[in-house]
Amino acid sequence: MTAVDTDIERRWELIRSKGPYGLLAFAALLSAATAAELTPGTTRRTAAAVLVAAGFGLQLWWGRASRTRPGPSTAGTWYYTARWALGFALTWLNPFFSFYVAAGYFDADELMSGRRLRWIGPFACAIAVSSAQAGGLPFAAWTQWVLFAGLLVVNSVILTVVGHLTTQQEERSRARAETIAELERTNAALQQALDENAALHAQLLVQAREAGVADERRRLAAEIHDTIAQGLTGIIAQLQVVANAPDLATARTHLDRAAGLARHSLGEARRSVHNLTPVALEHDGLPEALKGTVAEWAERSGVRAEFTTTGTAEQLHDEVSATLLRIAQEALSNASRHARATRVGVTLTFLGDEVILDIRDDGQGFDPLALPERTRTGGFGLPGMRARAERIAGSLTVESEPGNGTALSARVPLVPHE
Repeated sequence: MTAVDTDIERRWELIRSKGPYGLLAFAALLSAATAAELTPGTTRRTAAAVLVAAGFGLQLWWGRASRTRPGPSTAGTWYYTARWALGFALTWLNPFFSFYVAAGYFDADELMSGRRLRWIGPFACAIAVSSAQAGGLPFAAWTQWVLFAGLLVVNSVILTVVGHLTTQQEERSRARAETIAELERTNAALQQALDENAALHAQLLVQAREAGVADERRRLAAEIHDTIAQGLTGIIAQLQVVANAPDLATARTHLDRAAGLARHSLGEARRSVHNLTPVALEHDGLPEALKGTVAEWAERSGVRAEFTTTGTAEQLHDEVSATLLRIAQEALSNASRHARATRVGVTLTFLGDEVILDIRDDGQGFDPLALPERTRTGGFGLPGMRARAERIAGSLTVESEPGNGTALSARVPLVPHE
């Protein structure tokens, strides 16, 4: 219930509890002022005074009794009936006492139990009020009866209309109170849901942060494997050749290559610390970087390698270029370490909204399903290349069988350079 409804209800309660006192006192004053004309005779005046005193006594008694009997009850019905009887008798003695009877218009619903009594009570009050309006009882002429009947009809219609409007207003107030209560329950449920969502959001943020940290760790590990580890492997290979070099010129050549690999690895390490972008892509696009990588690998490994670009080349997003270059570097490293190939072909294809990188070799091949469990699910070989492709919504497929070489294909979305 709103503050306005509470204030209105408080005022109505004041009218119901104090109204009969005021109306009885007002009627008694008017009756005393008109006693000579409307209440002739000592007996009638004495009777009126006694009934007025009885009326005040009845009000005082009900003021105390109503505290223990709130709402419609049998006691309230008897009080209402007794008050009407007193009021009707007083109205018979002096028509101005009909003001006291009119108090029954306001509290029938609060006192009388039973739906019919709540209509009969006000109608009985209308009888007393109409008789006073017609000139007071007893009627001296038939015209007063006709006037009384007309006034009773008018008062009854007014009571019916007012009662109907009052009932509608009460129903609207009740419906509004129920709506407010439902809104309060809904708001409470909504607040609870918001609190739960906030807790879930905080939990998701923690999980996302942990997942991001783990993903970044895997990414850094893959970068180290694809750059520094491969460079160190190349340096070791060149130094092994130096150890068995037949002459100083051959040894110097391989030492120069080892030094070049060391400088390249150092540049990759510094680049990884800053932004993880491959050195080869610092000044060139992906086709040029792949071409240089394939040529350097061929010179270092002694394996014939060819690079081809098909389609209309575009400047790709840095992440896409870095991913494909890292996949190519890992595939070439695997070819030199495991495939024992004599020929390798690398093709970069720009096809609509996709970029495809194919690496093929004529090496000894392998059975993908026969790989050790750790190699298929961990490490930084095929799983690392596949994870790189999937990180940018791409895919990696590998076709190989023993004795028939290996074909690797990475397909990623074509995302232009920003």
